[in-house]
Amino acid sequence: MAIKKKNKVNSEFNMSSLTDIIFLLLIFFMLTSSLIVPNALNLQLPGSKNSTPSNSKVKPATVAIKSDGSIYYNQKQFSLENLETELAKYKRTRGDAASVSVSPDAKASNEVIVGVLDIVYRYEIKAALLDPQ
Repeated sequence: MAIKKKNKVNSEFNMSSLTDIIFLLLIFFMLTSSLIVPNALNLQLPGSKNSTPSNSKVKPATVAIKSDGSIYYNQKQFSLENLETELAKYKRTRGDAASVSVSPDAKASNEVIVGVLDIVYRYEIKAALLDPQ
């Protein structure tokens, strides 16, 4: 009588190494995502419900950006460098009550819009970005 060995192939998949790799990737992404600090502009969009109505009836300064890249501060045309000096004067005179509404054209360059918003952010002026027209 011959004894035969049963040679069955083990078709089970070992999940322990796969779970180790998944946990290592999870820890890696959790650590690296906490190191990333977004460099965003702090804007108050019009119509937000958490904004408090101001008691003063002084209108904010207006900055209009046209499609050709020209910048108008209170209906007077300025370059980006001259706008910075004007906004610095505005911040000194108004203090914490300084606020600006930025109204870009729909076809205005994003570079110019971000340049204006960067100046406003640097001088800590409250800004409201209006819908492009």
